[in-house]
Amino acid sequence: MLNRLLRPQAPLRAASSLLQKPVSAALPRFQFRGVHHMPQLIHGSNFKENGISEFLSPEAFDFAWTQYQSLMLDKLNLLTQDTVDADLKPADLLVKYSRRAEMASVFNHASMAHNNHFFFNCLSPVQTEIPDNLAKTIIDTCSSVESLKLDFLATANAMFGPGFVWLAKNLDRKGMIQIICTYNAGSPYPAAHARRQSVDMATNASLGNQYAGSMGSLSANTKELAPGALDLEPILCVNTWEHVWMMDYGVGGKAEYLERWWNRINWEVVLENYNAASTLRGNRTAGDWRRTI
Repeated sequence: MLNRLLRPQAPLRAASSLLQKPVSAALPRFQFRGVHHMPQLIHGSNFKENGISEFLSPEAFDFAWTQYQSLMLDKLNLLTQDTVDADLKPADLLVKYSRRAEMASVFNHASMAHNNHFFFNCLSPVQTEIPDNLAKTIIDTCSSVESLKLDFLATANAMFGPGFVWLAKNLDRKGMIQIICTYNAGSPYPAAHARRQSVDMATNASLGNQYAGSMGSLSANTKELAPGALDLEPILCVNTWEHVWMMDYGVGGKAEYLERWWNRINWEVVLENYNAASTLRGNRTAGDWRRTI
């Protein structure tokens, strides 16, 4: 903690520059034939060279994206090679094995690869403005953008353990948006509800109440449903796994990490996710779940 207090606030790469050797040397690489390859990020080349300005240093980005994502996909290839699952996307695999305990390893690596990709793909190298139509939806649901920000960051900061906090569009509630949490490699998708893993009392207003994260007038008169019964589609998430933020922010820096993350959200991508969600209603297949991830 003392080192955190004494460390200059800018640039963020100061902490990671203390490393004596590349962290990639500590991670194993597997040699085998596999079809799961590193996906492309919208601003991937920029991030690789510069990190994410005022958010993640180049070293932290390399660790949390390039190395960690590669590790997840390497292990997924190792688990699925020469099987009927070898050609399935991570999104398909997490849905397929969400209810099978004996396939937990495949689910965990597939879901983590998917969630991590979702997180990094919603980031921008510069601060972006919230499109007017999305801002209106936020205001209708949450009363203001600031209210959403305060609720979202407070929820993420309260998570006692690694996971993801999601902003999701509820297709059964007039497009309302709500905050949901998944722990470890848990998935927010209805088809994978058996591995939702949202059971921490600190981040759920009522254990078992799947509308705990809903806000504003659109959440009125909701009824309690069985776990996994919500028809929702995630549009944004933040990664709260410690390996993403500790390198740049230190043990006590989670709140600062979250604040800076909010200023690097790519709101155009969030709007695209919101608009695409309505097209997923109806005859869904496993491949519909984040079709490109």
